[in-house]
Amino acid sequence: MKKLMLTLCNRVVLAGLLVFLAFNTAHAETLPSDQLAKATFAGGCFWCMEPPYDKLEGVISTTSGYIGGHKDNPTYEEVSAGDTGHIEAVEIAYDPGKIRYEDLLEVFWRNIDPTEKDGQFCDYGDQYRTAIFYHNEEQKRLAEQSKQALLDSGKFKEIFTEIVPASTFYPAEDYHQDFYQNNPLRYAYYRSVCGRDARLEELWRKNQE
Repeated sequence: MKKLMLTLCNRVVLAGLLVFLAFNTAHAETLPSDQLAKATFAGGCFWCMEPPYDKLEGVISTTSGYIGGHKDNPTYEEVSAGDTGHIEAVEIAYDPGKIRYEDLLEVFWRNIDPTEKDGQFCDYGDQYRTAIFYHNEEQKRLAEQSKQALLDSGKFKEIFTEIVPASTFYPAEDYHQDFYQNNPLRYAYYRSVCGRDARLEELWRKNQE
């Protein structure tokens, strides 16, 4: 009887493994890497820029990292000290057949304060400034168009967000990746103390009136 139960258990485990492999293989086949697109945004602390994109259909992955500086393979300590010229940013791999770059831009604007010049919320310094790093001329055109639309709306007198060509992106250390999932209490505390949500609500609610 015991041997039979073990055999059945093994079959269940094997069946589950096959289903898992089949699902992931099929998923991978529908999303070949050469059909994925890339978007890179800097919106202050990169911990806070992963969550709004991770929940979007068509977004395959988000990676926190550093971009725009002059030093190869910078560390978090170096970037935080402002010694490398890098900005904290998030790199997004997405399926353009399921989500448009324009949609990613809309999410970007709604998760930053474009009126801040030298940082974001409670984080100050060039390493926390906002920027859109475009990967091709179409992204540049759409980014400039979206920025101009905000200015033309009259809701903002000035927008300090830069639109610049993407350079080498360096993924941040492992402990920064998916920080909001791996450290939910610390993330919630940081976000609350930083006043990010309160400011975003004030800023965008006001500008919807």
